[in-house]
Amino acid sequence: MKGLPAPVDQVKRCGGPTLVALGYTTIPEQPLPPSSSPLAERNSWMKLQSHSPKRLTSATSSLRRFQGHRAHGSLCMEMSRLWGPIVALLLGCWLPSFLCQTTPPAQDGKIKFRLAGYPRKHNEGRVEVLYQGEWGTICDDDFTLANAMVLCRQLGFVSATAWSHSAKYGAGTGKIWLDNVICSGTESSIEKCHSRGWGNSDCTHDEDAGIVCKDERLPGFVDSNIIEMQVDENRLKEVRLRPLSSGAAAKLPINEGVVEVKYKEGWAQICSVGWKVKNSRVVCGMMGFPSEKAGARASHSGSGPYRIHSVSCTGHEVHLSACNMEFVKPNSSYPCAGGGPSVVSCVPGPQFTQSRSQKRKLRLGLLAAKVRLRGGARAGEGRVEVLKGTQWGTVCDDRWNLLSASVVCRELGFGSAKEALTGARMGQGMGPIYMNEVQCSGNERMLWDCPHKTITSEDCNHVEDASVKCNVPYMAFEKTIRLSGGRTRVEGRVEVLAATGNATKTWGLICGDGWTVREAMVVCRQLGLTYASSGLRETWYWDSSNVTEMVLSGVKCTGNEMTLADCRHDRSVSCRRAGAQFSAGVICTDTASDLILNALLVEQSAYIEDRPLHLLYCAAEENCLSKSAARANWPYGHRRLLRFSSQIHNIGRADFRPKLGRHSWVWHECHRHYHSMEVFTNYDLLDLNGTKVADGHKASFCLEDTECQEGVSKRYECANFGEQGITVGCWDVYRHDIDCQWIDITDVKPGNYILQVIINPNFDVAESDFTNNGVRCNCKYDGNRVWLHKCHFGGSFSDEEEKKFEHYPGQHNNQIS
Repeated sequence: MKGLPAPVDQVKRCGGPTLVALGYTTIPEQPLPPSSSPLAERNSWMKLQSHSPKRLTSATSSLRRFQGHRAHGSLCMEMSRLWGPIVALLLGCWLPSFLCQTTPPAQDGKIKFRLAGYPRKHNEGRVEVLYQGEWGTICDDDFTLANAMVLCRQLGFVSATAWSHSAKYGAGTGKIWLDNVICSGTESSIEKCHSRGWGNSDCTHDEDAGIVCKDERLPGFVDSNIIEMQVDENRLKEVRLRPLSSGAAAKLPINEGVVEVKYKEGWAQICSVGWKVKNSRVVCGMMGFPSEKAGARASHSGSGPYRIHSVSCTGHEVHLSACNMEFVKPNSSYPCAGGGPSVVSCVPGPQFTQSRSQKRKLRLGLLAAKVRLRGGARAGEGRVEVLKGTQWGTVCDDRWNLLSASVVCRELGFGSAKEALTGARMGQGMGPIYMNEVQCSGNERMLWDCPHKTITSEDCNHVEDASVKCNVPYMAFEKTIRLSGGRTRVEGRVEVLAATGNATKTWGLICGDGWTVREAMVVCRQLGLTYASSGLRETWYWDSSNVTEMVLSGVKCTGNEMTLADCRHDRSVSCRRAGAQFSAGVICTDTASDLILNALLVEQSAYIEDRPLHLLYCAAEENCLSKSAARANWPYGHRRLLRFSSQIHNIGRADFRPKLGRHSWVWHECHRHYHSMEVFTNYDLLDLNGTKVADGHKASFCLEDTECQEGVSKRYECANFGEQGITVGCWDVYRHDIDCQWIDITDVKPGNYILQVIINPNFDVAESDFTNNGVRCNCKYDGNRVWLHKCHFGGSFSDEEEKKFEHYPGQHNNQIS
């Protein structure tokens, strides 16, 4: 490019790396670069147009200083040869050191990045940096695609596709941490790039840099984009409700009390003068409650110390620190004249209320709710799904923020939103995407009341599903359960605090008989951890504590309970095997897989085949035929098979791997393959009463990545005794024409039935959600042909529609209609 100073590569040849460090911008001699100019040079010209006169003057003066040295390329090369070493030596003596330094590492070692602003997708936005406990931005001076490459990798994406200047995604707040950042693109961290140093900038937030990353995640990268409340820790580090009486303190949750904030080594109060119900709404939301009690007033009793007064909230804030307030001066004589400590009274959600009648009434209201959370490890978190008509669908994360997330949380009986998550952080949904660019004001009672756009296939896909983490009341669930003997705090033998006959409580063990990963899921949730990796029936390899008595047996959970106390168990302890080594144990983990079957493919691919017996010897060996096949006149005759294809997606956050390693896989000589899971899928044909009239099963002889979403690489392949599994964002296909991909219906009479397919039926492998593992279809069989319709996976229909599915016309008498 013509003009001065020269492009970066030419500057380096001319012995002028100091120009790069000075942050000068290229200045073309013509109004616009020719169409053949690189995109970076055009961006440089556009950026210059938007710069302040201060920067233009600085760049122009630099042009004049160096104009004589760049009259011609050959002269430049000659000057570089003669003067380069001298100029570099002289400039090295007087040039301020901050202009040529590598960005120093964060002092506390805690540096984080996130994308923010709007409108944006989950893989683009304003770059924000957490340094020394404070979020800030990066100035766009000297910003290039190479900088974006480094930042995208730190955010967990494989690369960058573009960058933006002049606060395209809106102006940020706080400090501008970095300026004049120059990377080569190969650095492992932005800290290794050249810059002015932390906090040294002459920019405004109108110059905040943004990036667009390629929508492909780095393998194994867990964290995704999170939109969270930025709390000024110097103002309000912690907020709590102090019960009004000692008796109230013994009852959980604490939904009424004096509002106190952490101050120095103790707690301080908020003056009640001017306290409004909107302030109470914000505090209740922080404490995990959906609303405040109507007519609740601040108390004028009690005494300080007082830290804050004149609090004024709009009621939409998700944290008290976002409200306007004043801090009491240290030497104030009357810190709360005419008032007292502020008191709030909150209404608990249905999961946390103590009144049985109120709990029943509120739960009935939740059953009619048109929003739900799926895929989360704890109460109050998950992927947001909304009900439209009779089918559930997801919400796209464009413009997703804390206000909209808080409407979801309060609608479900929780408090305000703690985090609004984008990029399918709680796993990808299946089926329709109903809402996009949701923009709630905070006053709405339901998410459907918020302004939003409808979806077209070009707008969003399920990698952009929105999620939330809500504030929930503190219930002290973790104080009645613990893990012992494990190598880390997230694994061990499960011990529970159980009541004894003399009105005391003691720690005891849980019998391992029948213990599964579903019970382990509840244990991990109760402990405040995340997902379960394993539920162990024997724990002999963990060090035993002095706790040896079994106090629980026969524990059976669905996996959705908040505590083990909510699960079924034996009235009296009955354990087949005595000894602590046969007690239950768990291993918890941060992520989990989630398998789901493509219901539409099952419906579209179903057909009947009459297959000769002489082709079914291997299938008979693997028990893929009905019992009557043993009495057939082999090898003559045939079996009638209901065939269909299965496409199994992993929509979770971790790869689905067989429970057993390769050393434990079973070789089947007839089909000449290994089974990594003896039963991977069950196929059942049911009548109206739920009675099984025919069945089949599929061993996982080859779990692999058949196909993957765009940007996701295959990791598992069965060839050459390879590793088996299903990668996140990939799917495994069992075609209709392979052995055992059927139900033997030779003995089934014509009629109407329900076809049921269940993946991972024995819960051998942990998943974040087992409710979507089954697919059910209405099945009509006339003796020669078969039709499937209304195929759907678990939880995709409303409760009312699911009841209609059970009783469609003609099924009552099990005859064709």
